[in-house]
Amino acid sequence: MRISFTWVVLLFFNALLYSQSSETIRGAVRDPDRAAVPKAFVHLLASDGTETAHTLTDQQGRFSFEQRCSDCSLEVELTGFKTKRVPVSREAIEIQLQLAPVRESIVVTPNRSETPASLVGSTISVITKGEIDARQEPMVSDLLQTVPGVTINRSGGYGAVTSLFMRGGDSDYTKVLLDGIPLNEPGGRFDFGSLVAANLDHIEIVRGPQSALFGSDAMTGVVQLFSRHGESENGRPQISLNLDGGNLSTLNAGADLNGQAGRFDYDAFWSRFSTDNEGVNAAFTDSTAGTNLGLDLGKTKIRWILRDDLSRVGNPGQSAFEPAIDDAFTHRGDGYTGVSVDNQTTELWNQRLTYTFDRSRLVSRDLGLDPPYVPTFDGHTSPFEFFDLPSNFLEDVRRHQLDYQSNVSLGPGSRGWGLHTFTLAFSWDRELGAIGDRSTGSLPTHHGLDDFGGVFQYQAIVGRLSLTNGFRVEDHDLFGKTVIPRSSAAYLLRESSGDFGATKLKFNFGLAFKEPSLVQLFSPDPTFMGNPHLRPERNRSFDFGVEQRLWNDRAKIEINWFDNRFRDLVEFNTLSFSPFTASFLNVNAAKADGAEVVLETAPRNGLKLTAAYTYVNTLITKSSTPTDQVFGVGHELFRRPRHSGSLGAIWNWRKLTASSTLTYVGRRADSDFEGLVPPLTRDTSFSRWDLAWTYRLSKKFSYVGAITNALDRSYMEALGFPALPIAFRTGGRFTF
Repeated sequence: MRISFTWVVLLFFNALLYSQSSETIRGAVRDPDRAAVPKAFVHLLASDGTETAHTLTDQQGRFSFEQRCSDCSLEVELTGFKTKRVPVSREAIEIQLQLAPVRESIVVTPNRSETPASLVGSTISVITKGEIDARQEPMVSDLLQTVPGVTINRSGGYGAVTSLFMRGGDSDYTKVLLDGIPLNEPGGRFDFGSLVAANLDHIEIVRGPQSALFGSDAMTGVVQLFSRHGESENGRPQISLNLDGGNLSTLNAGADLNGQAGRFDYDAFWSRFSTDNEGVNAAFTDSTAGTNLGLDLGKTKIRWILRDDLSRVGNPGQSAFEPAIDDAFTHRGDGYTGVSVDNQTTELWNQRLTYTFDRSRLVSRDLGLDPPYVPTFDGHTSPFEFFDLPSNFLEDVRRHQLDYQSNVSLGPGSRGWGLHTFTLAFSWDRELGAIGDRSTGSLPTHHGLDDFGGVFQYQAIVGRLSLTNGFRVEDHDLFGKTVIPRSSAAYLLRESSGDFGATKLKFNFGLAFKEPSLVQLFSPDPTFMGNPHLRPERNRSFDFGVEQRLWNDRAKIEINWFDNRFRDLVEFNTLSFSPFTASFLNVNAAKADGAEVVLETAPRNGLKLTAAYTYVNTLITKSSTPTDQVFGVGHELFRRPRHSGSLGAIWNWRKLTASSTLTYVGRRADSDFEGLVPPLTRDTSFSRWDLAWTYRLSKKFSYVGAITNALDRSYMEALGFPALPIAFRTGGRFTF
């Protein structure tokens, strides 16, 4: 009987020891908004503070340790967040990280999956919701003006043609996405003139070639806009109204309904912005509405996004050189929608299926009734008399996209093995377009293109090294198959939060391509005849940089150097003068290299200061018109300044939020396009100072105001198109 009792006791203690040795320590890491923080470093510390194990959180922010530990603690660290230590518990632990004074974001665009910015090798910038609200810029282009490496060029007032040049690339070299929906027209063109900033949560900007992930158009970078999701703290829907106005007959109004009911979240908004701008036939109106609906079914999440934008703007022409055209205007309608299904199939396997559709319809009309004129400006006069020609141009473009992505993560996340993520994605694009000038009596021509792409990407995080390699195989209707590689690396040389904090080194290399536009490929007009034998334009690029945190994470300095080599650029080429005929050829080549310097600091709570400087050295190395004074060999690229920069400040003090933004754009190559003698081939530098403020009178009402071009500087972003003088708006925001 004693022997039996002894065996029972031994078996009991063995079972107890076994259960303790197989204890699982698990938990999740969240940010201040309780969103998951993936790839955060989690250390298991013994009672004396020594590390016994190490892992990384997964895409849902979860972690686990399969081992026995008594009187232990967990320490979580991630650059841009405050390090936090908590005791180990038998229950699952939720650890909420607080942001560092100079914060970092969890970004999606660089790797097509959520990754802390500190572990990304690509050069990125994030415009947060707080900054969007504080600056009160009505247009997305004005928000992007302060991004390093980016130049915005607007041909006049609000609504005029607005182009973005990134790192010396052309204005159609940047992929633009809205919640994953591609917005570019076939050929890469995207006019930011009518894209308002209403209902945006944040904007991610990735600089450098990204065709390996996103295909055509991502020659020099990607701009991705993210709309706001529904959320609720008390289960009640929140309604927000805003109304402000000012000089130049400016009106800015909007409404938003936001909330969450159980597993269902919703956001619906409407906005209207209108202004007369300045001068004859310059008025601009824009109405935008949309919804963002989400359903959380546990492992499966479904989201539907819809956005519609209608605008009208007058086209007065180069009113600095000629009488304003009073009968030309552009109507534009843009509609975007997307449905995505995201499934966490297992803890290690995630799948996403997305279908998107966008349509852009542009009608540009000029009745051609204005009398002849001779362009003149500041002693420069054209030897020719110009006159209007009637036009009724239509461009109606539709794009369907089906995209599937699979992410598989392997490895325990320990220092020895690290975390390894394999991404496999497939996409199908169908581009359909109708183009033509209806004033000639001919019907628009209709064309369609199909494009298939496959992406493979491997990400490894081992210790302080984060490495991403991948490639894309593209199969295009006209160009056939092509392979585009990409490689990116980030290394944390130092991990610290002291006076001399974390040091990050980064390097990127990639190839990129951009397909020609439908006009360049298929235009039936003999004065600009399309060429279906055009090749895609190409870019070879690499960049490297360093990021250094200082002053207990209250400051960060970033220095980047980049080099782009462009080839097979499409050029407009005259074939005959009598009769006049022209077409498009792959002729040009160019290069662009330079540097970016960025400084962020938060010297005290509630105050954020930023400074950015960009140097871009561009050169045309091959041209179909080698002796041309603007587009010839040896000249700088068109409208890309050598020097640009910005200074910004956002101050939250008690009930007041104030914003100050100063931008500078240096001299740049340009053309008068009017045959002036002597010709104008350069545009002068300019600076612009914008101010905005919000004063919260109560929980439900805030007084808002903004001043644009506060110093009332006279300048032209594009030769012949005067920019707006000082403008102000004031009004209120209501929240119930």
